Amino acid sequence: MNAAALTLAAETTDDPIYQTDFIVEMLRQTRALDSYGQWDGKTPQQILDSYVLTKERKREIPVIGDPDDQIISRVKSFHNAIAVLIEKECSLMAVPFVQLTHEGFGRALIVVGKLVVMDRTLRDVHRFGFESLSKMKTEADKYLGVALEIIGKYPEVAGL
Repeated sequence: MNAAALTLAAETTDDPIYQTDFIVEMLRQTRALDSYGQWDGKTPQQILDSYVLTKERKREIPVIGDPDDQIISRVKSFHNAIAVLIEKECSLMAVPFVQLTHEGFGRALIVVGKLVVMDRTLRDVHRFGFESLSKMKTEADKYLGVALEIIGKYPEVAGL
């Protein structure tokens, strides 16, 4: 391992965001969907770097484009991680559904029992990302909070 990689690894272990439940689950989900082993031996920072789209990075992505398999995998990992955290909080199975067209439009749902606890329209998925890991976690926390509130309101439907 070179000096730069050692520095990246040290930074990762020092940053408290990498210890949060959501980021730990994002790493787990990203690795789970890695059927070719491209993330083997990579640091958490290197794995999650593709989720961070700064303004400069967004400018580099064409306005029109079809999502590739890596982008679709990132979208699924994000929603899978939220579903796992819902399960962890309420002890009920949460199932994520992500449906996308070849043009990058679609919908993401998370269902608990017979209850839809998250319904999100997806647009321009080829530009899926967040300004920082902190913003990604904040967005996920927002969806998690709303989902748990809905489950709390309709527990009998969520338990079906």
